Amino acid sequence: MHRRRNEHTLAASCQVQGRGYWTGKTVTVEIHPAPAGTGIRLVRNDLPGCPMCPANVEFRGEATLRTNVVSGEASFEMIEHLMAALVGLEIDNAVVEIDGLELPGLDGSSLAYVEALAQSGLVVQAAMKKRLVISDQFRISNGDGWIEAAPPRGNESYYEYQLSFDDDTPIAPQAFSVELTPERFIRTVAPARTFVTQKQADAIKAKGMANHVSNRDLLVIGSNGPVDNEYRFSNECARHKTLDLIGDLALCGVELVGRFSSCRGGHALNGRMTQQLAILAQRQGLFMEQSMRTHRRAA
Repeated sequence: MHRRRNEHTLAASCQVQGRGYWTGKTVTVEIHPAPAGTGIRLVRNDLPGCPMCPANVEFRGEATLRTNVVSGEASFEMIEHLMAALVGLEIDNAVVEIDGLELPGLDGSSLAYVEALAQSGLVVQAAMKKRLVISDQFRISNGDGWIEAAPPRGNESYYEYQLSFDDDTPIAPQAFSVELTPERFIRTVAPARTFVTQKQADAIKAKGMANHVSNRDLLVIGSNGPVDNEYRFSNECARHKTLDLIGDLALCGVELVGRFSSCRGGHALNGRMTQQLAILAQRQGLFMEQSMRTHRRAA
């Protein structure tokens, strides 16, 4: 029997501010408490009418190197680090107000979100958290990458990432796994930062993008390791890929109980898995009513 838990929201509002990696614009993220059953709702308070978009895979847009959601005129880019922090700390209901298109890059990790949310504290709510327990193993592949969902061995939400790039990369093969709890997320996952190779960073800046991003704002990895920086963990790259996996799968809208493993996967493959998990949740009636309610309010 898998133990269920009550939903949680914040005890008080909190704020995080920084510049977007892609837009270079300063943006403020305000995270507010919300009633049970709300889920995570993203609001553009810089646009007329403050349009809202649920943080749900139904609204996921295609993008490279990041995860976006969009509903009408309300677009939200690079939300995965925020979503990972919310899931990692078991925050189920919140209204997130943002005064720009892209969430701040910060140091490339979820750490600033975690610190702000932890200071706010949690409130236990009366509603029980909807959860999807994986009962059958299945895999989604894309070229030489894949992601797999499998039944839990106990009551865990287990995430694993196997990282392996081509031979000409300076990033060595590595792996990371975690049975998710708030304590483990804060200590072992949240600090892991976004990374690019020196070659990738040069190519991005050659296109006129991210010129404001320094080697201290994320991990730029050259032939001798991080450039003007140092690793927080020997397998920090695999840990960050796990962080992205947690944040992306959060868009299915329910608590996940199972084992989720990825090899050479990324945001696109994570998105396909999230869609499959959302279909399973709908078949079990876990969030169909909530999904219909958010559609009516967004209309």
